[in-house]
Amino acid sequence: MLITAATVATGWELLQPGWIEISGTTVLRSGAGPPPGPTDVDLGPAIVVPGFVDTHVHGGGGANFCAATQAQTAAAVQFHRRFGTTTLIASLVSASPAELLRQVTDLAEEVRAGLIAGVHLEGPWLAPTRCGAHDVSLLRDPSPEELDAVLSAGGGAIRMITLAPERTGALAAIGRIVDAGAVAAVGHTDATYEQTRAAIGAGATVATHLFNAMRSIHQREPGPVIALLEDPAVTAELIADGVHVAPPLYRHISASVGAERVSLVTDAIAAAGMPDGGYRLGRLAVDVVDGMACVAGTDTIAGSTATMDTLFRFSVAHSGLPADDALLLAVRQSSINPAAALGIPGVGLTAGAKADLVVLGSNLAVEAVMYAGAWVPSWAAA
Repeated sequence: MLITAATVATGWELLQPGWIEISGTTVLRSGAGPPPGPTDVDLGPAIVVPGFVDTHVHGGGGANFCAATQAQTAAAVQFHRRFGTTTLIASLVSASPAELLRQVTDLAEEVRAGLIAGVHLEGPWLAPTRCGAHDVSLLRDPSPEELDAVLSAGGGAIRMITLAPERTGALAAIGRIVDAGAVAAVGHTDATYEQTRAAIGAGATVATHLFNAMRSIHQREPGPVIALLEDPAVTAELIADGVHVAPPLYRHISASVGAERVSLVTDAIAAAGMPDGGYRLGRLAVDVVDGMACVAGTDTIAGSTATMDTLFRFSVAHSGLPADDALLLAVRQSSINPAAALGIPGVGLTAGAKADLVVLGSNLAVEAVMYAGAWVPSWAAA
């Protein structure tokens, strides 16, 4: 299949006009200028970008990954795919030891089936003072026995684990996580600058939703934010939905750390794409009002109702860069960087990559999605 469009963003450059040749589930090649043969699909003025990669998402379309059933998992994946997310890591919230083992065991089956690209454990080894939308009664220290049991239950399906480095046993846990081939992330933490530096030294390489649910910057105690930003080995997650991070802060971080170190994540919950009302995140009740999710009866933000295309548009609108540079940055932050941070191969629109792509209109709304070489309908067309 030979596809042409006014703009093809490979992940590293803009091809204007551009073309992509696809065979089966794989990109054979891509290039700029006239296509090398008869065009099968001419997308005209559209912008084609790699499929979005969301490495921190709890659900969507009314479905919740915490349920850890095939039906709920498939429903959430299909919902997000219609908005361009072609690679998804299912995130869990804090749970009891027995429930956590069940969730990981069941979701590992969906990883092996290819439905999701991995599992992210956001907790239960978090700081009670920065628990956010986690049940504080479920938070605990990362014991070697529990961590080994969870990693074993995952059988390689666990891609990332978020923990607070100040918890007893956390530094040793980071070593175990990395040795198991997963990524250790720092988040939901009240750690000092020094404690965070120690976590990075032990192997932590991701900042879970930077700024949110972590100690703030203080002029005499810079805390985790500065430690995470100043280390070039760390990728910073940002929930760029217009709620979690203000546009000037997004712009400053993107400009200061470089194009390769910011990863956009939705942190979406089951309420994404659904009406305002009552939902659940793990054991906690969540109220959604005007699209903003909070723990019921509080002003504590409980994930988001965003999809990756929303974050993509936010990035382009608020990066402060010229149009072409803004587009390239948004592609890196929504596809290339999150995949690189978690070691997910085959992302991008270059030879050998998986044939996952998103077709965007002039307003950057999703017009079509291709997953593994096959077209799927956008949510609006469903």
